[in-house]
Amino acid sequence: MRSLLASLIVAVASVAAAAPPVVVVTGAQDHAVVLARRGALVHSSCGRYEGIGFSTAGPLQAKKNCCYWGRRTPVDIGVAYSPLRRGWFAVVRYQ
Repeated sequence: MRSLLASLIVAVASVAAAAPPVVVVTGAQDHAVVLARRGALVHSSCGRYEGIGFSTAGPLQAKKNCCYWGRRTPVDIGVAYSPLRRGWFAVVRYQ
């Protein structure tokens, strides 16, 4: 019985280790951190207007590079530095 239980635990642990990590993104800052860690620009499925941008010049330029910047009213802004890409990722969510 113990060996059956041990083999079941090992089987479940190996399946859990093989599954890709699930990232829950709630705000613009959370999404900016995820983008900075991955080093890639990918829109979230937040159901709103969302702009994403990148710049090596600084966080302000990354925000200005976001889609809809200057044309919509921002409601949530997040910026994070990516050592992988040596630049700033910005996420702006609009009304």
